Amino acid sequence: MQLVVARIGRAHGIKGEVTVEVRTDEPELRLAPGAVLATDPASAGPLTIETGRVHSGRLLLRFEGVRDRNAAEALRNTLLIADVDPDERPEEPDEYYDHQLIDLDVVLADGTEVGRITEISHLPSQDLFVVERPDGTEVMIPFVEEIVADIDLAEQKAVITPPPGLIDDRAEIASSRDVEDSSEVAKDEI
Repeated sequence: MQLVVARIGRAHGIKGEVTVEVRTDEPELRLAPGAVLATDPASAGPLTIETGRVHSGRLLLRFEGVRDRNAAEALRNTLLIADVDPDERPEEPDEYYDHQLIDLDVVLADGTEVGRITEISHLPSQDLFVVERPDGTEVMIPFVEEIVADIDLAEQKAVITPPPGLIDDRAEIASSRDVEDSSEVAKDEI
């Protein structure tokens, strides 16, 4: 199975280094020197990592055969893709690879069907499940401990306990107008 592990950014310096937007929780494993990565577009690779270092909080990589700024800049926006065994699991028991979560059934704690995970959206603050509901609409569910109660890969389901309004529009919202209306009623009764 192939997984996107990084996206190449701008060139850094004049000796062929590039900045990298990391898209894996295991950069020390996937982006280590000697790793051979497929690319998208395929014509840019495969690329073999020669060196890697962190500079000002950003990962910098140099690839074999890329020796100058122009060659590095030509790789900009290329996706780096690693081959991963489909049965491989992350080291932490409560972590999952995207391919393990795609197509899981999403249900409430009482067993009510919500839909099926079609995509994982990785945002800076948190990850989201993009869930297709039975009627074809989509709902986004934050992948946080308070909402996703259980992931059961054997049963192929994710159990959620959403707050009111997350998956339906029945949440009660008190507006300032409602508060003013209730105070007028209270004044009339006095």
